[in-house]
Amino acid sequence: MTAGTHTAEDVTLARLPSGVELTATVHTYEGSDDGPTLYVQAAQHGREINGTETLRRFHERLPLESLSGTVVAVPVANPLTFDLVSYITPEEFDSVNPNMNRIWPGDEGGSLHQRMADTLWEEIEAADAIVDLHTGSPDMLPHVVYREGDEAARNLAEAFGTDLLLSEEADDDASDEWHRRGFGGKLRVAAAQEGIPSITPELSHNKHILEDAVEIGVDGLLDVCRYLGMLPGEVPNREQTVARNHLGQVTADDGGLFHPEPSLDVGQSITAGTSIGTVYDPTTYEPLHEAAADRDGILYALTQEATVVGGDQLASVALIREE
Repeated sequence: MTAGTHTAEDVTLARLPSGVELTATVHTYEGSDDGPTLYVQAAQHGREINGTETLRRFHERLPLESLSGTVVAVPVANPLTFDLVSYITPEEFDSVNPNMNRIWPGDEGGSLHQRMADTLWEEIEAADAIVDLHTGSPDMLPHVVYREGDEAARNLAEAFGTDLLLSEEADDDASDEWHRRGFGGKLRVAAAQEGIPSITPELSHNKHILEDAVEIGVDGLLDVCRYLGMLPGEVPNREQTVARNHLGQVTADDGGLFHPEPSLDVGQSITAGTSIGTVYDPTTYEPLHEAAADRDGILYALTQEATVVGGDQLASVALIREE
């Protein structure tokens, strides 16, 4: 059997005012047989480094001699936020579109992030499937988000294999909050509009490499390749819960210190009225907000960051659709 090939190319995404080029390394894995093209990227948000580590280990474990088709992988999609260990780009670099995952498919004549996205889109639009690796907050249950009603994307999500799958309503079906937060510019949404099934695994944790999260990511990518027929083997049957995201966030009514309810763990089912924790005044000790869930569902995120301001997310509760 003829072995597949691996190449790596540096692509210029944009130029800074000093003339320094922002480049991304694009890895291409060509199988010995024809097959689909899978595009995978990580670190749109630079502090979410477990996706980058996932791609390094995927590189080590991908059996090129068994690969059919092509895998295109970009381990650092946003080198600027990666260097700054940040979620968004500072105003000095892109005051119009500080969040790269709000402006897909980009614009070659637009702001910094739009230009970066436009360059990567040349790789993306040739793909048959997309995995956009994210890692969320430190206190989040690993899950995969896909567009509700997109069966091809749901199949990819199921193959990736997390216990929790979150469907997201989009466009006319979405809430006002979805539109207000600019979610129509997410990579997964832009890809769906082009007919390319796309998923967003949220592996949990940022800034630190978390072994469990990385292993979930590597195993997930290999199973996606098996599902697409790019690698031999079957995707295992799993018991997975399907829920709906972005509709059940619990936010702080006031600023102060947040003490989460110690009996709670992400992944557990809770009911409306369940205590999430207390925000209190650090100087007077006065309780300012007794936070509680406003719906039944799965607690999939619970912040452990104590200092909060009014409007900060304290917890996320997903509405169960299928068990």
